[in-house]
Amino acid sequence: MTSFLLQITTTAPDSLNSVAAATTTDPELSLIDLLFKGGWVMIPILILSLISIYIMAERYVAIKRASQNPESFMNQVKGLILRHDLQGALLLCSQTRTPIARMIEKGIKRIGQPLKDIETSIENVGKLEVTKLEKNISILGIIAGIAPMLGFIGTIIGVIKIFYAISASGDFGIAQISGGLYTKMVTSAAGLIVGIIAHVGYHYLSLMVDRVVFKMENNAIEFTDLLQEN
Repeated sequence: MTSFLLQITTTAPDSLNSVAAATTTDPELSLIDLLFKGGWVMIPILILSLISIYIMAERYVAIKRASQNPESFMNQVKGLILRHDLQGALLLCSQTRTPIARMIEKGIKRIGQPLKDIETSIENVGKLEVTKLEKNISILGIIAGIAPMLGFIGTIIGVIKIFYAISASGDFGIAQISGGLYTKMVTSAAGLIVGIIAHVGYHYLSLMVDRVVFKMENNAIEFTDLLQEN
């Protein structure tokens, strides 16, 4: 019985020491350290991510502002035109400052000319406004294609490092492949994440622009119908 107790007391500290050693030998890798493992390829990927975030934020605010057209705007324009108060209608359009208001303003300035010319002038202004809304959105589509390619370049660099380490040391082990695997996996993941964000942002902003274009077309048709009736 005494020998059994001695065996327990001698083995218990050893087991505790082994558990403590196992817990202390697992280093924690921060996100910053993990990104640095990707190498120089992470620099252009980071730049592309910052560009994507800036474009998405700036275009979202601009498109959101352009889509805020008061529901009573067209009713007020109709009332002013029916009362032949063109100056009041122009003043209302200039104060509204939306793509729809600028289209209607151009149409009001063309009142007295053939209806076809009025429609053409409104359409031309509409095209210019849509071009302004779509500014820099195509860059997101380019980034969505470039970022994963840069990650793939990092993958190739990582594989090259692995084979170079193996050929230089003449041995195949964890020490030879760990550095290359870091580079390969980190750059691939970062490139895919940035590409996905840019891809989602591109399509979401395009949908927002389509909604604004629909409102612009609807109001333009409503305005031309008003001119035809009067």
